[in-house]
Amino acid sequence: MLKVEILKKHPGFTVDIAFEFDRGILVLFGPSGSGKTTVLNCIAGLQQPDTGRISLDDRLFFSAGDGISTPARNRRIGYVFQDYALFPHLTVKGNVMYGIPRSCKKGKNFRIGAMDVMDMLKVAHLQDRYPCQLSGGEKQRIALARALMVEPDLLLLDEPLSALDHRNRINLQAELKQLQQVWKIPFVLVTHSRREMQKLADEILFLEQGRKKMHVFPPLRSAGLELAS
Repeated sequence: MLKVEILKKHPGFTVDIAFEFDRGILVLFGPSGSGKTTVLNCIAGLQQPDTGRISLDDRLFFSAGDGISTPARNRRIGYVFQDYALFPHLTVKGNVMYGIPRSCKKGKNFRIGAMDVMDMLKVAHLQDRYPCQLSGGEKQRIALARALMVEPDLLLLDEPLSALDHRNRINLQAELKQLQQVWKIPFVLVTHSRREMQKLADEILFLEQGRKKMHVFPPLRSAGLELAS
């Protein structure tokens, strides 16, 4: 169970939100500037809330009252950024392995190696290429592979499909849904696309001006919130 209760002040803007999420894909949906990426960054440990508490199952990541703030590298959270953040000077395999000290972690409290992850995401044949030689869909898969190499207990995705063309976006929506069902960890995904929200969400958190406007469970029609495509 992911439990988030945070207050984070920015100049002229404050994110003040609390929610709980257990399994499947939680979609954060709302207009630009509503605080969606701030929520992801606080969960990941890239930003620190001013007050609040963040936990995943029995692990406490942040507690202002207890003076606890676990470094991002120790949270075992995967993060796929909107621009994928691939290193242009590294090969596909180098990008997937970035931050992992050995090419295979089997036998060292990890269950998988780089080739396992790349095979799963159908990019093993690209391992010696560089990001400039990849399509948008391939870059997205490489970013996912890198996030999964830490064997995360939670995966955060900040508009991961926004730069893709329509065909790739549709294909990768289905792959993300399947990946979550196979990996069996919570996904928290930010999107501006209503179609993407309807396709992927097991739960939807609507944000507006840094606050939770509504938390609903699809199908949206049952909540009187059916949305146009």
